[in-house]
Amino acid sequence: MRTPTDSPTTLIWLRRDLRLADNPALALALAHGERPLVLYIHAPEEEAPWAPGAASRWWLHQSLASLEQRLRALGGQLILAAGDSLAMLRATAKATNATAVYWNRLYDPALVARDSRIKQALRGGGLRCESLKAQVLFEPWELATGAGQPYRVFSAFWRKAAPRLDGAPPQPSPIALPAPPPGIPSLPLAALGLLPRHPWAAGLGQAWHPGEPGAQALLDAFLGNAEHYGEQRDLPAVSGTSRLAPHLHFGEISPRQVIAALAAEAPGGLTGAAEPFVRELGWREFAHHLLYHYPYTPQEPLDPRFAAFPWRTDGAEALLAAWQAGRTGIPLVDAGMRELWQTGWMHNRVRMVVAALLTKQMRLPWQAGARWFWDTLVDADLAANTLGWQWSAGCGADAAPYFRIFNPVRQGERFDPQGDYVRRWCPELAALPAPWIHSPWAAPDATLHRAGLRLGRDYPAPVVDLVQGRAEALAAWEQLKGGSPVQATRPAFD
Repeated sequence: MRTPTDSPTTLIWLRRDLRLADNPALALALAHGERPLVLYIHAPEEEAPWAPGAASRWWLHQSLASLEQRLRALGGQLILAAGDSLAMLRATAKATNATAVYWNRLYDPALVARDSRIKQALRGGGLRCESLKAQVLFEPWELATGAGQPYRVFSAFWRKAAPRLDGAPPQPSPIALPAPPPGIPSLPLAALGLLPRHPWAAGLGQAWHPGEPGAQALLDAFLGNAEHYGEQRDLPAVSGTSRLAPHLHFGEISPRQVIAALAAEAPGGLTGAAEPFVRELGWREFAHHLLYHYPYTPQEPLDPRFAAFPWRTDGAEALLAAWQAGRTGIPLVDAGMRELWQTGWMHNRVRMVVAALLTKQMRLPWQAGARWFWDTLVDADLAANTLGWQWSAGCGADAAPYFRIFNPVRQGERFDPQGDYVRRWCPELAALPAPWIHSPWAAPDATLHRAGLRLGRDYPAPVVDLVQGRAEALAAWEQLKGGSPVQATRPAFD
């Protein structure tokens, strides 16, 4: 029997799989009797033009700190490096006499190309390399239409995928790890420069607990409420969603772990009351499927007609700034944008509303919104961000019809009827009665006076006229498609 000191050494190259449980690369090394050395290389320039944004960097620092502590408790070590990934892998392999490198696959276009190049170079240098599935339930190439083409409609994609969910038990966390050899060069975490220089991230620390234990705690809490997800998920004032997205993005928990927990513990399993949430995991899978097959979509619309869309140019900079700051004068939108700035997260229903306002009534390009979300969301994920923004703009796969334009007032009245969400994030509106909380510009002067609210001073007047903005958006759509009539099959302004 091999002892830890005479076992072959394997580098486990972590990226966005910052967990010990259900980590295929780590599990493979342990199953082969190898001594795993866990390595994280900080190389944001290799992810250009989508290097992690400010909120993501904050999360990454906290997650690495948590992982470092967990590895130490099991007898292992987190090796930190920065610079060219191939050079760092070669140097660490040489310093540790490693004979293999394992990692879990990613699907961002720049990283697919990088990892392919690295695998070829390492194998050419005599190192064994294995890459494994960990971030998704289905590889992007595992599901295809009858004609062998990628899916572009979610319903068809999910009909193929859903029956293949098995809820198989995920791999448990190791209970101990072989001790690493002494003297391995490793950077201190602070040397990666992930934390902001200014203390704007205090709200993130109050709202989140990055790391594998935090992810498991959120999953456990959600399992107790999963049967109500379908009825509560659209209510931004209610804690009805899982909030697992950042943990899934950074791989602190795997989608297989979530599926297995739902299958075992949610009432009715995967097809019971939790089925709407399972579909949301399917939407995440669909996003990775699309990003892999259409790698240009983070910058360019999937529907090529939208490359010539007549986006607004007059006053665009001021409108974008008002939207980013939560100063549009439209309460549900402003509440969402302020929640995003303070916590690094926004309720999904509100995400759709703020994205629709930007791309429809404001008629500003979806890429500007995607970039802002990329920098401010703790769950900024290239696949999900791209799919969500192209869906909202009407230019992507399975997109909402362009003529379906959300009315943020009606959305607020429907999903935040008492205004609790707006009052929390826009406290200057807190004294307004519920009938006016989502449209303060329409409130009688006496009502505004009693609420101590003067529009234009205490809270801005709307920066766009919603009715006029809708009309201009539809006119732009007509111009884009050559004037053919719009066939509205859904409510046009809801």
